[in-house]
Amino acid sequence: MVVRRRLRAILFPLCLYSVSGAAGGYFVWHAVNGERGLKTQDEYQLKIAGLQTQLHQLEEDRALWRHRIELMNSAIIDRDLLDEETRSLLGRADKNDLIVFLPKAE
Repeated sequence: MVVRRRLRAILFPLCLYSVSGAAGGYFVWHAVNGERGLKTQDEYQLKIAGLQTQLHQLEEDRALWRHRIELMNSAIIDRDLLDEETRSLLGRADKNDLIVFLPKAE
């Protein structure tokens, strides 16, 4: 009888602490590693920084193309740009052009 009481006095609090510790550990783990946890916030910050650099690069490309389109669409077409475009489309070169052959990217 005394053994049973002592066993209950030890096992019940031990089980209670184990179950509450497991539940607390579960919530702490998800607070750190979960879908909206602390580690995910750092990953989002890195992803945002990468996307912002990509956005700036695309904005620069867009400004370049917008400038080239404006040169082609104006009342007077820029002759140098027209010459460059026709030569690149036809694959021709002038006798005074300097041609540099670059290795093909594989």
